[in-house]
Amino acid sequence: MSKAVTALNGVRFTDGIADVAELPMQGMITLRGDLSMAVLKKAVKSNTGLAVPDQGQVAQDGAFAVAWMSPDEVLILCPYGDVQGIIAKLDKALIKAHVLAVDVSDARALFQIAGVHARAVMAKLAPVDVSERSFQPGMFRRTRMAQTAAAFWIADTDTFHIICFRSQARYMFDLLCVAAQKGSEVGRF
Repeated sequence: MSKAVTALNGVRFTDGIADVAELPMQGMITLRGDLSMAVLKKAVKSNTGLAVPDQGQVAQDGAFAVAWMSPDEVLILCPYGDVQGIIAKLDKALIKAHVLAVDVSDARALFQIAGVHARAVMAKLAPVDVSERSFQPGMFRRTRMAQTAAAFWIADTDTFHIICFRSQARYMFDLLCVAAQKGSEVGRF
C-alpha cells in the first residue's frame, strides 16, 4: 500500500511578513444531514468530543475540529488515521437518519498562515473583514481566495488555517506566498 502524502510535501515559506506552511495530512470528513437532529449532534459529539457549531463557527479541541459549512453540512477534522473508524461509527449511529458521511481527506489541502501580519495576508486574498474586531478565534468562513474556493478559520490572534481543493494546492500556496512577501505590509492590522 502506498503512503499518503500531502499535495506539496509539506512546503514552507518563511521569508516574508508571515509564515506560510502546508500542514501534514489531515483527516477530513464531510457530514451532511439535518444539523438540528439530536441523533446527529450526539454522533458528532461522541466521535469528536465537540458540539456541532453554530453558523460561521468552528469548534476545536486538540486534534479534533468541527466546522459549520452550510445549513446541512459540517466538516469534521480528525487525525488522518482515524477517518475510516469515525465514518464507520457515524454510519452505525446514524443508520436510520438521512445523512452522508464521506472521507474528503485526500481531496483537500490544508495551509497555515502565522505571524503578526497573518491578517494582512488574508485580507489581501479574501473578501472578508479579518480585523480583530470582526474575525476572532472560533469563527469560520467559506469564501473565495483570489480565483479558488476556500474555507478558513483563525486558531489564535496570529494563526489562520486554510482549506482548499488538493488540485489547487500549488496555486493557493503561491497566492499566499505572494501576499506574504517582504515589504507587502498594508499597515491596517
